Amino acid sequence: MLLLIMIVTNSCKKETGSTTSSNPANDVPETKAPVQKAIIQPVTGNIGGYQEALPARYDSTTKAYPLLIFIHGVGELGNGSSDLWMAANIGTPGLIKNNKFPASFTSNGKTFSFIVLAPQFKAWPNSTDVHAMITFAISKYRIDTTRIYVSGLSMGGGATWEYAAGNNSRIAAIVPICGAAGPTNEKAQKIAQSGIGVWAFHNLDDGIVSSSNTTGYVNKINSYNPTTVARMTLWPTGGHDAWTKATDPTYKENGLNMYEWLLQFSKKTSL
Repeated sequence: MLLLIMIVTNSCKKETGSTTSSNPANDVPETKAPVQKAIIQPVTGNIGGYQEALPARYDSTTKAYPLLIFIHGVGELGNGSSDLWMAANIGTPGLIKNNKFPASFTSNGKTFSFIVLAPQFKAWPNSTDVHAMITFAISKYRIDTTRIYVSGLSMGGGATWEYAAGNNSRIAAIVPICGAAGPTNEKAQKIAQSGIGVWAFHNLDDGIVSSSNTTGYVNKINSYNPTTVARMTLWPTGGHDAWTKATDPTYKENGLNMYEWLLQFSKKTSL
């Protein structure tokens, strides 16, 4: 069983055309995969450190890059220092660790490379924690603030839903995966009114987090007639692990993997 809901976007524009730069290095596509590094640096009382993955040529360029914040599951909670290795083991950070994450992605004829940051939380994160991580990223790295994205799995998928409902002014699109957060009309309406892109994943036989979370959120969002229609992919089997397939760059629908899909969306103005 596969359920797809197509996307129409208005509030978050789709990019076309090309850019020029005074620094020739900015226009050279990445060919080497990003290298992940553990950064032991408190961001909030609930974030003791994070996994950092920068484009390989980041130090040679002066341009800003799309930001992907990836939020782990409850099994990866830790102190942000001696436990920080766990945040690199799953989802997109796990792909980067195992050299399975592409150096660049193409969207609408343009080539992009992500900055991927995966904070390790000490306890279940709230929207304030996620917001603080984005604020920190903008202050420390060259972030294209029109292209900020959030994704996560299980606990992290729930935190992604919650952040999109509570602090959505900064983000262009989200990918919640088997998100552990129950939908409400109020939260769904806030996401619908934000215009952000939504692509959610879940397995129907998930015995840990019910797929009704995903179907409930997407159906409620779309009931408010959003300018950007929410989309979901439901697989019949796979148990709780929907993230391995969802984050895999080789998994595509309509010719796009989740990263290429994210890059279709940008905010109309930078922060």
